[in-house]
Amino acid sequence: MTNTRLSALALLGVMGFLGCSGGEGGGDGSASTVSGAVQVDGSSTVAPISEAMAEEFQAIHPGVRVTVGISGTGGGFQRFCSGETDISDASRPISDEERQACATAEIEHLELPVAWDGLSVVVNPANDFTQCLTVEELRRIWQPNSRVTTWRDVRSEFPAQPIKLYGAGTDSGTFDYFTEVIVGETGSSRTDYQASEDDNVLVQGVAGDEFALGYFGHAYATQNADKLKLIAVDGGAGCVMPTDETISDKSYAPLSRPIFIYVARGALSRPEVVEFVRFYLENAADLVPSTGYLALGADAYQQGLQSLDGGAGPDAPADSTAGPGQ
Repeated sequence: MTNTRLSALALLGVMGFLGCSGGEGGGDGSASTVSGAVQVDGSSTVAPISEAMAEEFQAIHPGVRVTVGISGTGGGFQRFCSGETDISDASRPISDEERQACATAEIEHLELPVAWDGLSVVVNPANDFTQCLTVEELRRIWQPNSRVTTWRDVRSEFPAQPIKLYGAGTDSGTFDYFTEVIVGETGSSRTDYQASEDDNVLVQGVAGDEFALGYFGHAYATQNADKLKLIAVDGGAGCVMPTDETISDKSYAPLSRPIFIYVARGALSRPEVVEFVRFYLENAADLVPSTGYLALGADAYQQGLQSLDGGAGPDAPADSTAGPGQ
């Protein structure tokens, strides 16, 4: 866990956050009667949010152990649809193939948007020649069988230095989203790059390579601002930097997106899972910003709570289109 997140969580504790939390027991100082284990896995992008929720939830429900893994969105859905986990963190919606796998295993699920995120395009801080890249330039860099091997291949005024690429692994929802909106087809990408489902690995790679170019979740980029340089993206309306404002108003196009948790309906028969998910939704507006992401509007979390209480069908999502504060 980063020092930034630890500091933010400590501050919340000092402000009496726990005393205001919902859930069964603990909110009024009484002992919690909930016990058991909650298994979470999936996206490394969503993991910091789930980890923050787990820490605060376990502080008021010490009898519950919440474990958060980071096998990537695709890897998380594989485990989820095999019945190995209760909750799957996802940086993209579930695919038709994954939905069918869950259906075959008779695992009904609840889709809950939990935050807004942007994908940041980053270079090494020593890079003083790249300020903005167009979507077309990014497409030429990342498309299958790309002929871009040096920075000069991207733009004639750039230096003739080899370009070292870092990006999400194929099990990552970030990979699926980036390839869909940049390359034009989900899963379509060159393969000669350093790939990882763990964004921290990518941060270290770009930070250690003067001529690197990478992409990953915006929260990781901002948490490592001293090691990276963010690049503006021109999606057709001019160069736009990824910021809280441009991500939330969707002007940072096409790299703004909602992120999710998926909950197994069967797991909701266990009080520890129900209470953790309820805690997640009731406290997301306060905790999400402390992890570097953007909270959804209050209506989105309220819809999630209604779905949790049975107000929607087994696979019905809460509204993921409402931006922060909407």
